[in-house]
Amino acid sequence: MVGIRSAITFFGILLLAIVAFAGWSANRAATETERALLENAINKSVGSVLDGLKSVAWWDEAVTRIGGDTVDLHFADTEFGLFLTETYGHDEVYVLDGNDRPIYAYKNGARAEPGAYDLRRAELSPVVAEVRGRPEDSGLKERPDEFGRTQSDYRTLSPAADIARWAGHIVTVGDRPAVVGAISIVPNIEMALLKGTPKLLVGVVYIKEEFISKIARSILLSDLELSPHAAAKSSVLSEPFVGDDGKHAGYLSWTTRRPGHILLSVILPLVACGVFGAGILSNQMFKRLRRASEELAQREAKSRHASRHDALSGLPNRMHMLEKVGQWLAKANLSLNGRRVVAAYVDIDKFKDINDTLGHETGDKLVRAVAERLRSRLRAGDFIARFGGDEFTILCLAEGEQGGKHLAERISAAFTEPFSIDGQSLRVKASIGIAIAPDHGTTTDELMRHADIALYDAKRQGRDRAIFFTADMARDVETRRAIEVDLRAAIERDELRLQYQPIVSCRTGEIVGAEALLRWCHPERGELPPSTFIPIAEDSGFMATLGTWMLDRAARDAKRWPNLDIAVNLSPLQFRQTDLPKIMKGLVEAHGLVPQRFVLEITEGVLLEANASTISTLDALQAMGFQTALDDFGTGYSSLLYLCNFKFHKIKIDRSFVANASSSETSRAIVQSVASLGRGLGMEIVAEGVETDYQAQLMSLFGCTELQGFYFSRPVEVDQLSALVKKFKPWQGPAPSKPALIEHTPGPTKASA
Repeated sequence: MVGIRSAITFFGILLLAIVAFAGWSANRAATETERALLENAINKSVGSVLDGLKSVAWWDEAVTRIGGDTVDLHFADTEFGLFLTETYGHDEVYVLDGNDRPIYAYKNGARAEPGAYDLRRAELSPVVAEVRGRPEDSGLKERPDEFGRTQSDYRTLSPAADIARWAGHIVTVGDRPAVVGAISIVPNIEMALLKGTPKLLVGVVYIKEEFISKIARSILLSDLELSPHAAAKSSVLSEPFVGDDGKHAGYLSWTTRRPGHILLSVILPLVACGVFGAGILSNQMFKRLRRASEELAQREAKSRHASRHDALSGLPNRMHMLEKVGQWLAKANLSLNGRRVVAAYVDIDKFKDINDTLGHETGDKLVRAVAERLRSRLRAGDFIARFGGDEFTILCLAEGEQGGKHLAERISAAFTEPFSIDGQSLRVKASIGIAIAPDHGTTTDELMRHADIALYDAKRQGRDRAIFFTADMARDVETRRAIEVDLRAAIERDELRLQYQPIVSCRTGEIVGAEALLRWCHPERGELPPSTFIPIAEDSGFMATLGTWMLDRAARDAKRWPNLDIAVNLSPLQFRQTDLPKIMKGLVEAHGLVPQRFVLEITEGVLLEANASTISTLDALQAMGFQTALDDFGTGYSSLLYLCNFKFHKIKIDRSFVANASSSETSRAIVQSVASLGRGLGMEIVAEGVETDYQAQLMSLFGCTELQGFYFSRPVEVDQLSALVKKFKPWQGPAPSKPALIEHTPGPTKASA
């Protein structure tokens, strides 16, 4: 008891100290921030004064009009005196010759005798000395050069910035604080105009009420003021205002923000009351402990139920289901007289689309509705559980496969009627995978794994169907796993290779590029097509590694053909790599790759899930100089929208349109429209799958700029491409006298790869 009270007291005091320190720290941080903002604003004001002087000092005409023995007073009045006072608020303007003698003065709104400068010489000389390169004569405190940091942004004035000198300080002039700026008068175009030591333009801006008000508005300190005495109020902060010459010019005062005030004046007393109350309540703690122990026993029973049931649907959960499967399998082995345990995996088709379009709340309601519908369709003694997400598992005892078919029919019947969710009628279907024990497994792991394999096959075959597990499915899974393992090893042992299919220009008829195609000759299975092992790489999570290997090999090979564009496909998974621009930059540096000769082909799948990261990656690759091509154009549902929203260098028309163009009016219209649109947007149009001279002629007439297909060449090995380019006879495109070619229907063509 004593130990608990001591601990409460200790932590109570500690909490009070933390709150007090947090309030004090917040106030202190706010004050330091305001001081820094004010100092920065003053520095920018000094830079602004120099900006005004620069606007007339760095000027060829300024040098010629005042550069001789006489000063063009009309020019000086107009461009120096009147302009600086009315435009930039300068109170006094002086021009000094190369020996720092005054040759022009403007003050009180009118021209004055140059000798007026002598009244200010003692106060302005330190600034002039700094400009003339005599810092030992200055004696002024160093101030950040805000003006100088901005001069690199100018191109036309850069020669003037290289030879000019300037200085800006806050000093006391005539018992008043002022911003004094001095800058060399130099040409900005004809440097030869400058003879001898440059003259100086000196400006004086007194720090008056409007000067301080402008600073106050820029840093949101509305009551900032410069006064001769410090403020008396505790909420007002007064900072001594000392010029760069060390002279005291008054006090800058403002009402400082105190974000910690609430902590110190409100929260801290409340916490103190809370700590005191906690001490009182601790005496009641042991009484509550006894009651809590009784309630705990009741909650434990509820927790056991909750641990075995799904909170959303109320059905048994995965753990409960696995226990049930084990129990049923044990009974089946002992006393069920030939009856089988049927396990069915049920997955709602396209459930992710419902979540994405209608929201997760609607998705949750659909899961509950499906759970209730399935439960109502089952027989007494059947067992249903939710495995997670949109996946359910159903167990029943049946007479072999026929009983499994009946179960599948009952499940499918549950999805024949639409589901009413918040007044919306949702029609959904389900994929079903079924495994039967002991035929398909005698253990829980085997039975459920085989049901899952059957479900995967149902999805692969197009969804909305029930599939029974077969040994072939297991072999397919094992084959995929074996290919996955071998593919990883093949990458490590560098057993993959690239072939290249030439791309021919419609304009010249010559080979202008080639597409890199991945090839793998398996040591046991022989030549495997990319359509077999690429999906495995994507599903297994190492498509990024495979894609990087392919990019590196293509970049290395590209050095053999410096006049050809090399195209490489990027998968959607590979394109979503956040470091893809970094990888491409590394290839440029490692292989001397010319980005403009490298074409990155992406499919519509990349753009379908485009987000800020995807768009940023695409912009970064194009900014580096890489060409981009939209591959298989026309096979998606919104390709034209992509042409409007994304910038590509090339469009590759899908081979299906090329093959059907000779017999399908729709395909011809699509190809012509795409070619016309692409040319209008400044894109190259590449026709894929060209297998006959007729198709080549037709695509060229429709406006395609490049052709690719078996008619010109099958994909060839790296060493063969160079020889092919040398011996390739330029293709003769359609002559202007062949318009009737479009109406001709050719005979059958050979199959595509």
